[in-house]
Amino acid sequence: MTIVYKTRTQLVVETLREKILSGEIKAGDPLRQAALADELNVSRIPVREALLQLEAEGLVSFEPHKGATATELNADQVDELFELRAMIECNLLAASLPHLTEAKIAEATDILNNLDKALGKENAANTWSELNSNYHNCLYSAANRPQTQDLVNTLNKNADRYIRMHLLWAGGISKAGPEHNQLLECCKNGDVEKGVEILRQHILGSRDEIKSFLEQREANNS
Repeated sequence: MTIVYKTRTQLVVETLREKILSGEIKAGDPLRQAALADELNVSRIPVREALLQLEAEGLVSFEPHKGATATELNADQVDELFELRAMIECNLLAASLPHLTEAKIAEATDILNNLDKALGKENAANTWSELNSNYHNCLYSAANRPQTQDLVNTLNKNADRYIRMHLLWAGGISKAGPEHNQLLECCKNGDVEKGVEILRQHILGSRDEIKSFLEQREANNS
């Protein structure tokens, strides 16, 4: 039996994360470091570090003159963001895939390897989210459509907290790996139709799992 030792910061992260995801801490609620330190019987340092990690996970935001607050998690917003992503990213992949070079395929393969290595490491959500975006952008790069790529980047920024939540808490990591590998195989084989369909299922499947997670969370709090 392996004994896992956790730092104070990790314990604070887990406690606050559970409170936010369960709805005990509601969207917009202030997260005051001094009050949280007293409540959790720790110094302010692990609280501050925990809030920064939760910001990386998309569960906390820092606002000028207001400090840290819990972010809003909205199922309707998930619908719009992920359906837009599916439409635009599938179009971008279809334009890019026939023109992907061996060098780009190799780059995408390296990113996938780094994604696998990032699992289980500290700040995995932050690293995974960045590498996930890099992987998709690599596959879209041969489309040479910079304005469409800018739209994708904006949508992904707005969807980031949901993507992180999916990876960490809604089963996303277990499915993302195989789907990423299937998508890469389609790119290697030049199979546009199958690649686009896998990407569409990848994005809309994430949407469905995130919505289910949020709806269950809301039901538990009603």
